[in-house]
Amino acid sequence: MILLEDILKAREKMKNIVHTTPLDYSKTFSELSQNEVYLKLENLQKTGSFKVRGSYNKMISLGKEEIQKGVVAASAGNHAQGVAYSSNMLNIPCTIVMPKGAPLSKVLATKRYGANVELQGDVFDEALAYALELKEKTGSAFVHAFDDEAVIAGQGTIGLEIMEQLPDVEAIICPVGGGGLIAGVAMAVKEKNPSIRIYGVEAMACASMKQSLKEKKPVTVEAMPTMADGIAVKKPGELTFQLIQRYVDDLYCVDEMEIARTMLMVLERNKLLVEGSGASSLAALLYHKLTMKNKKVVAILSGGNVDMNVISRIIGRGMVESGRFVHLTAIIKDKPGHLEEVLAVITELQGNIMDISLNYMGETIYPGYAQLSLSIETKDQGHIERIFMTLKKKGYSPDIIK
Repeated sequence: MILLEDILKAREKMKNIVHTTPLDYSKTFSELSQNEVYLKLENLQKTGSFKVRGSYNKMISLGKEEIQKGVVAASAGNHAQGVAYSSNMLNIPCTIVMPKGAPLSKVLATKRYGANVELQGDVFDEALAYALELKEKTGSAFVHAFDDEAVIAGQGTIGLEIMEQLPDVEAIICPVGGGGLIAGVAMAVKEKNPSIRIYGVEAMACASMKQSLKEKKPVTVEAMPTMADGIAVKKPGELTFQLIQRYVDDLYCVDEMEIARTMLMVLERNKLLVEGSGASSLAALLYHKLTMKNKKVVAILSGGNVDMNVISRIIGRGMVESGRFVHLTAIIKDKPGHLEEVLAVITELQGNIMDISLNYMGETIYPGYAQLSLSIETKDQGHIERIFMTLKKKGYSPDIIK
């Protein structure tokens, strides 16, 4: 079983290898959550996530005979980069198995670190099964993404850093996928100060740890698509489950809307790019899943590896969810003055029209009418409601397109 001493040793091994990431106080998020909020910026870690800590500690712990045939790992992205980076640093050949749907940016980044990448399965668990088969066939050492003592010890170094950076911390909030991060952090912190509260956060689309705790054993759940792909693990680890049972105070879930809005807020207010899994811890705090008030709280932003192809979609979704952008349609008469009237209403209410189009053909569009489609930049949900109601009073029947 892992001991606090293992985490302390991991900290010594990783000096000058990984960053001691900043702990950043946020006035904005403190006011919104009615707590004193600090952000542990693991999105600024080498490779863009905390995963390099655990992978490096595992690989430096391997014996010479174990690494003669290289290492193999399975990952949806961040662990892949951590293993690839560590293997490059230690000059160990590695093969990474990633799900077919893994973000292209993470696949390319893993290859750039010198790893051989194989795409297998649709989700992490299928990639993991293939990687274990590959391990048996090749005799390679296996670097698990979370269910491994050395990996957990490496992730636990974050807990030590937090306690050094904020000695009077009262609560730490941590994203949860397979459980390696929170297991290590919780053990490191609780063994030093049992009064500090440790809370985990999962994506509602894949809440395997919460269900496992409910059933008192690791179980597999059905996963829905989620922008928090880094924590979309259908079955938690055996070891991580035991540590979480022992050390973690409670677990919460956040939905896609809450994740998207939080990602947008962190980008807008703190100028930090954070991936969905990394934003989940802060989302739980901002959306009051926890009932804490006036506490010194650290939210771990576990990673910042967002695929460039989906950043605009995430920002767009966040803006729509927060009432900053809306798509409206309305049927108007195809006569002079009607389009001008609609546009005048929106302009007077200070809506910023980003796109406009007219369609004259369709089942609900009769001769002499047209369907007007508008994309409008707005201030909030109340602003959208004012535009909507004003158009209705003018005799139009607008629809909001989600």
